[in-house]
Amino acid sequence: LLLFKMCSNIGRTLSRLKTVDEETMGESKLARVLTVFDLTALGVGATLGAGVYILTGSVAKDTTGPSVVISFLIAALTSILSGLCYAEFGARVPKAGSGYVYSYVTVGECCAFVIGWNLILSYVIGAASVARAWTGNFDALIGNKIKTHMLSCCSMDVPGLAEYPDIFSFAIVMLLTALIAFGVKEFALVNKVFTVLNIGVILFVVIAGLTQADIHNWNWTTDEIHDYFGMVTQTTIDMTPYGTGGFMPFGFGGLISGTATCFYAFVGFDCIATTGEEAINPQKSIPLGIVLSLAVCCIAYLAISATLTLMRPYFLLDTLAPLPVAFEEVGMSWASYPVAVGAICALSTRTYLFLEILPCTEWLKFNMNKNSYSLLGAMFPMPRIIYAMAIDGLLFEFLANVHKKTKTPLVATFLSGTLAGIMAVFFDLKELVDLMSIGTLAAYTLVATSVLLLRYQPDATPVSTDEATYEKGDSKPITQSTESFEIRMLIQPKSSLPTQTVSSIVNWCTVASGMYLRSTLSMTLFSVTAVLASSSGWNGASIAFSVIFMICSILPMICIGMQPQSNKKLSFAVPLVPTVPALNMFVNIYLMVSLPPSTWYKMLIWLVMGGMIYVFYGIRNSAENPNNKARAEE
Repeated sequence: LLLFKMCSNIGRTLSRLKTVDEETMGESKLARVLTVFDLTALGVGATLGAGVYILTGSVAKDTTGPSVVISFLIAALTSILSGLCYAEFGARVPKAGSGYVYSYVTVGECCAFVIGWNLILSYVIGAASVARAWTGNFDALIGNKIKTHMLSCCSMDVPGLAEYPDIFSFAIVMLLTALIAFGVKEFALVNKVFTVLNIGVILFVVIAGLTQADIHNWNWTTDEIHDYFGMVTQTTIDMTPYGTGGFMPFGFGGLISGTATCFYAFVGFDCIATTGEEAINPQKSIPLGIVLSLAVCCIAYLAISATLTLMRPYFLLDTLAPLPVAFEEVGMSWASYPVAVGAICALSTRTYLFLEILPCTEWLKFNMNKNSYSLLGAMFPMPRIIYAMAIDGLLFEFLANVHKKTKTPLVATFLSGTLAGIMAVFFDLKELVDLMSIGTLAAYTLVATSVLLLRYQPDATPVSTDEATYEKGDSKPITQSTESFEIRMLIQPKSSLPTQTVSSIVNWCTVASGMYLRSTLSMTLFSVTAVLASSSGWNGASIAFSVIFMICSILPMICIGMQPQSNKKLSFAVPLVPTVPALNMFVNIYLMVSLPPSTWYKMLIWLVMGGMIYVFYGIRNSAENPNNKARAEE
């Protein structure tokens, strides 16, 4: 009995929910100066860039062919699912912290700490890796003089460390850290200038490129491709790298594989969700900023991918500098210079420069395929996650200090910037880049889960009084119900409004669906890998288990769909619940189980480090600790 009581107390502690005071929710120590345009520019700057300057050519040539347009469209639609979930929480909880604070409000303290801790790692590695990519391009521009000199005087031949200390990367990171610390308004102005210029160049590329469009480039047959290379090389060629021609030369499998890669091109909009305490009227501006930024990025990626594949056959695209090479091949080499302007602007937001006059490196291409963050897109939200966790008592109190004049989290900003700078100087980040994906995808999954759970709770998260109302006839919030559970309530609930029993049903169904879904995807990926490795047929048992697990993951969602939803109105709400959050969870879990096991082992080490901080500091100092609450009320 004592053991049961102790386990129960631990469970209650780990699942403590963050309470959001309706009266003080709009208060903030940070400066509320960001408009909808600022937030949209922030999201576009953090998201748009890599796909435009390299990803389109790389995916089109090696994975999808001209159907890269469809891959980007599917990736955009799946990203919008995540964007809608973030938009609803931006309307519900206008606080700094993004996925961390959203999961804290809904799922519990321990889970929120894990999400926040992983996001910190994601942003730190993201900032460090793109800083190294930035310096790699600059060094290539001046003939690799920096690398040559540093290797001659301070080479580091140690596994896990970089070839040489990249001091220039540290300087770039600290310069941008100072800009962010100086004031969010000044940062937003710089970001807007470069983002607008970047979009202007993209418009130029589309207009200029379409003047050279040839629809036949979407319809090359196998014989035509064979004849083309036969005339060029005068030898028999292997057609395997070029597929079967047509719009989908690599088939449906190539389309799906390309979609998974293109999905990472849309990661970055979540930095908008960290501005909950710096946005003007965040309940409206954050949802609008997220939706608008994703819409702009979607249109840009679709336009560029269509333009590029119409200008040149997919099998002739350059994977390192597709745009300048394509323009050169159609007799418009002068167009490389306007593209250079856009690339320089992207350096300030997406940190990518892919031109013949500014050579791209293989490391940069690797970084682009794995790292979806921009330099500013990683550095801006990083201190705000730390600040939010420190305010809640889960990280050290001094990290929550806000400068009186600039109204920015100064200590968190410089600490996170210094950490990112040190990693950029000393570490070989190729082996760590995959860790960024786990933190981001886990946050996406938890936010989608939180939207699902909140929609069926009888006492939903408080929202500001001017943004939340109830349907006619409901003069007071939904009351708790003491009804007992019956099995038929899974598909035939007794109440027309959420009750505690309904909430419990949804909670357990969500857990069951998530577990079965993970098993389904793991089994499917294992089967596909085994088939590809052995070139044998499909294993009947694996297919049967995958189908059974998939059915078991769908049935709980059907039960959730039968339950009554809260009728509380928000300034923005995700449509088609539970379908939209469920699809979002499916995509994110699929991408997570696709990551190699070594990535999860490294993440476990990081979580152990964070777990020590949480156990020895966070649990005791948490703002949700009853003892701390009692002292605060005295």
